[in-house]
This record gives sequence, structure tokens and C-alpha cells, in this order.
Amino acid sequence: MDSQRSTTVADCRICGGTVEEFFDFGRQPVSDSFVTPETAGQEFYFRLAVGICGSCTMVQLLEEVPREHMFHEDYPYRSAMSSMMNRHFEEYAGQLLRTELTGPDPFIVEIGSNDGTMLKTLASAGVRHLGVDPSAQVADLARAAGVRSRTAFFEESTAREIAAADGPADVIFSANTTSHIPYLGSVFRGVDALLAPRGVLVLEDRHLGAIMEQNSFDQIYDEHFYLFSATSVSALARLHGFALVDVEPLAVHGGSMRYTIARAGSRTPSPAVEALQDRERAQGLTDPETYQKFGDHVRRGCAELMELLERLRAEGRTVVGYGATAKSATVINYCGIGPDLLPFICDSTPAKQGRLTPGRHIPVRPPSAFSDPYPDYAVLFAWNHAEEIMAKEQEFRDAGGRWILYVPDVHVV
Repeated sequence: MDSQRSTTVADCRICGGTVEEFFDFGRQPVSDSFVTPETAGQEFYFRLAVGICGSCTMVQLLEEVPREHMFHEDYPYRSAMSSMMNRHFEEYAGQLLRTELTGPDPFIVEIGSNDGTMLKTLASAGVRHLGVDPSAQVADLARAAGVRSRTAFFEESTAREIAAADGPADVIFSANTTSHIPYLGSVFRGVDALLAPRGVLVLEDRHLGAIMEQNSFDQIYDEHFYLFSATSVSALARLHGFALVDVEPLAVHGGSMRYTIARAGSRTPSPAVEALQDRERAQGLTDPETYQKFGDHVRRGCAELMELLERLRAEGRTVVGYGATAKSATVINYCGIGPDLLPFICDSTPAKQGRLTPGRHIPVRPPSAFSDPYPDYAVLFAWNHAEEIMAKEQEFRDAGGRWILYVPDVHVV
């Protein structure tokens, strides 16, 4: 285990209120630390516990993993690997060109720009832009795609440097990144320094309501320090002189939300904001009992998944995993799934192939291994891309193969 210790969070990282723990997934490894056989057993571990603030209602982890352990040069995720995400970002870039990036010399900054999938459409349109990402490898991929990129963590000092060099940003965009950043005070001070007077901060992230509704507990892992709702994002914005002015539900990642934030008083909030907050209250997202029920569902679901895998093994069925996702670390390690139940997991990311999953050390193999020969069953860890994957793997179904999913509950397709 790494000698650097994780930090236990006693108070809310947003408002300083009291955070009440509602579930403990136990000792977990860093979700994207796919290790080699030689380095297996040297992973950094932390306690994956999650709670809700009684004041601002922000759901958050109780221990912070040092960012260098998660977002580094070898960070394996690539946005461009998913055709669905490619289409999603291309469509939103087109929307921005019609709405927010209409001035004589518009400027957009993306926080967590990864391989430049979102910004490349805007770069092709000649829009002044800058991607900010701490992983040197993905930043290099972005540059190769014609996207101007800076290798850095986005915080107040970074934003001030960008503002000094490039001037104010009309749009600051972040997809599935802001919830990864515990130090959001620094981020919002940076946004304040960089954003134009009538500019917007647009955040896309998984919606807490969808996670609770679907019991998608694997969305809770080290990178997802916060789980956003309109209620908690609105409180976060207010604390820093901003306002939540619009929300838009998205189908990606199993149910996400696009939050549009502007300086307080600069824009009239859409009625959709209050309507979503009303739905969140009706769903019980501010009620501690909701989270206790969620925990009961997690325990029951994991027990059922293990029972199914152990029964299939006893029957002599072949079962493999599909999609060595970051979120699969929560399922695999909390349930205790090892190579005895899943001899390997197929994944299309070259950086993961030939390595072992964090903690339980299941081998990761390329997609070609999936059909050599086809297994009887496959656990779909990348369930949020189920439609795309099942269409691609129709021959598996034709050969009699069956998919195992565990969201919203354990079932076989």
C-alpha cells in the first residue's frame, strides 16, 4: 500500500455543514489503477464511504484520494472510444455555436478536456478554445486532433493565468469532471476570474436522482467525489456568487444532467430549474431515509449477483466480464469478485489490456478474446453503453450468449 494517506473528510467540502454517512463500501483501490502482474498488490487503498450534507444536501465521499493517484500521465479513459459520446459532444458543440459562441471572437475553456473529443468540432469551426487536463497523454492526443490544450489541473491559479493570456471566456465547459474535484471553492474562484460578465459555466454530470432511482451504486467510486443534484448545485453556485439558470436531462452515463450556471442576476433562471428541484424533493433526495433504503438495495443486489455467479460456476458455465470500467472497481471489490468467478474482462482500451483490474486482479483482455470462443454469459460492467455494446456484439447473442446486468437490479438478458 502507498505510504501517502488519504484524508478523512469530517465536514462538508462545499459549505462546512455536517456530512452524515449513509453507506460504506469498505477498503477500495483507486478505480483506474490497472496494474501489471509485477506491481499487483502495490495499489493505493482508501475507505469508500459516502454521505450527505445536512445543510447544502451535497452527497460526497468522506475520504479524499490524492488527485495524483487518479489523474496522471497514464490515465486510461478516452472519450473518443465511445461512438455515443462522440455524437453527444459533436451535437452539443453545434448547439454552442448557435447559442453561446456567437460573438465576434468567442472563447471557450474546457475543464477536463481529455482527448479533445468535445473541442475538436469547435476547433474545426475556428473557435478560439483551450482544453485543460492533467493527463499529458490525453492532452497529446487532443493536440494531435488540432485542439489547443494545457496540461494542468484547473484551479484558481490556472484560471487566472488563462485569463491573463487569453482574456475572458464566454463559456467554461466541463463534462463528468467537476464532480471529481473536491476543492470546488478554488475552481469557482477560478471561474469568477475567467468567465466573461454574461458568460456561462456549463457542467454535465451524473444526476443523483438517476443514481438513486436506478440503484446504480457503481457510480460511487474514488473519482466521483460528489454526486450532483439541482438542489446541491444551486447551493454550490449561490455560495460563490453564481446562480443555476438552466437544467437539461441527458441520456448519457445512465442518466445525467446539464447544469448551466451564470453570475447572479446576469440571466433569468429557466422554470426547469425549480421544476427539477421540486421533483428531487418529491423523490426524497433531501430525506436521509432515502439513502438508508438505497444502502439496503445495494447489499441485496450484491448478494444476488454473487449468488448468480457462484451458481453458474457450479453448473460449469463460462462467464467473463465486458468493459473494465472505472466504476466496475466498486462492484468487483465490494462484492469480492475475483478471477475464480470471472477469468477475464474484455475491454477496448489498449492501455488497460494485458493489465489486471484494481484490487481483485482480474486480467483485462482485448475484445478479440470475447469471441475466442464466446462465453455462456457476460457481466456487462459498461451497462451505460448497453445499447451500443449489444448491437456491436449481436453474434454473441446469436451464439446463445446471455448478458448479466446488475442495474437497476440483477437480471439476465
